Amino acid sequence: MLGIGAARVPGAAPAALCIPLLTNCGTTQPTPTPTPSPTSIVTPPVGLGTPPGAGSTPGTATPPPVVAVPDPNAPTFTLPAAQLGGSSISFSGLRSVSVVTVPLADGTRTPVLKLVADDIVITDFLLDVRKATGPSLVSNATRMELRGNVQVYLDSATATLVDGTGISFGAATPPPGNELPPTLLRVNLGLVGVTANSISFTASHQAIHE
Repeated sequence: MLGIGAARVPGAAPAALCIPLLTNCGTTQPTPTPTPSPTSIVTPPVGLGTPPGAGSTPGTATPPPVVAVPDPNAPTFTLPAAQLGGSSISFSGLRSVSVVTVPLADGTRTPVLKLVADDIVITDFLLDVRKATGPSLVSNATRMELRGNVQVYLDSATATLVDGTGISFGAATPPPGNELPPTLLRVNLGLVGVTANSISFTASHQAIHE
């Protein structure tokens, strides 16, 4: 166990945060089903550099649909997503931002935003993991470091740019051009899951909240 309701993927090198706690982190998929077709998601006009809730400009063309492609290497997750917060998040070697679908424990798939980077560091880390009802497991640390082949799966994210501009993005509203700045402030993420070669925490603490 990695300390915050996380388990190592059996037989795999990368560490994996299995979120929520009852997530199946094995690579074994549910009962085989026909290969899913790519999912089209119509992208609303909210994106990087646009305050959440902002509308489109009259006369502006609607962006083309985002196609969510199945990720064959994703672990099996469960929903709802955990809530991850931090005063800042920094990316090193951000390689791609894409919309994919991942398998769920009930045999279905759900679209998520996938970030792939060499390293990600979150300061003032706070993670609230819960099921639809019942107690939650709250973990916090002054610093969380994800190192090596980091793959983060999100269903939503809000943050602030260094210049104070608010942004909102997720599976239905990926950043324009699939780009993100190296640092985001006041971050709130709907975290479906994350894998990395190593996951470490500084001054971590964990507690159950009824």
